[in-house]
Amino acid sequence: MFPQLTRVTRNIIILNVIFFVATFLFVNLNIDLGPLLAGYFPLSPNFRSWQIITHMFMHGNFLHIAFNMMTLWSFGPVLEQVLGQKKFIILYFAAGLGGFALYNVWNYFEVSQITNFLNSQGYNVHEIYRYADNNYSGEMPISSNSEAVREAAQRLFIILKTPMVGASGAIFGIIAAFSTLFPDAELIFLFIPFPIKAKFLTPIIIVISLFLGFRQVSGDNIAHFAHLGGALIGFLYIWNWKKNRDRIE
Repeated sequence: MFPQLTRVTRNIIILNVIFFVATFLFVNLNIDLGPLLAGYFPLSPNFRSWQIITHMFMHGNFLHIAFNMMTLWSFGPVLEQVLGQKKFIILYFAAGLGGFALYNVWNYFEVSQITNFLNSQGYNVHEIYRYADNNYSGEMPISSNSEAVREAAQRLFIILKTPMVGASGAIFGIIAAFSTLFPDAELIFLFIPFPIKAKFLTPIIIVISLFLGFRQVSGDNIAHFAHLGGALIGFLYIWNWKKNRDRIE
């Protein structure tokens, strides 16, 4: 299940572990790296340009980083050997950026709908942005008797205040790339009692991510559209790479 680690894959895993450990070490010094390095919605007052990259190295808990790094260890070395180090790095970060982009495109449409609704109700949306700033430590007062307005204001506050963390976009891009490159490879997962061919992984990822992303179950804090964006970039990258390779050959 775990092939011998190649150079780039090993270094990416090491970087993720360093960020994860540093996050807990700095907490003991009363320094929270989360608001600084996690990826916020680009229109949020908490967004910083470097978060587009740094959010890929931040993880919420041990299970989160363990799943991502074990998956990278399983699929990364094979892709790195086939593509070469440079193209593998491009694939990894392009998938991560794709995940961030699609996740926030979805957020943008949702924010636009909420903002238009609140404006139509005469609610001061700019106040929500002020309260969502991490430098503001108080609660967000909602001065409205309308239940719909209160719910919309709270939803906008959550989008602006909640960061995206993890390498999941990049990891799902790696999975999709592997599935596209080796469609008939049989894979075994702990939660599936029988082998499954790699070519079925990408469609499964897309269907599940779309379903859970649109459904938006209460309490589900997983960035499903980031998974979808990463998988899409992984597929397109390998599809283009194979096309150019076949053309040269």
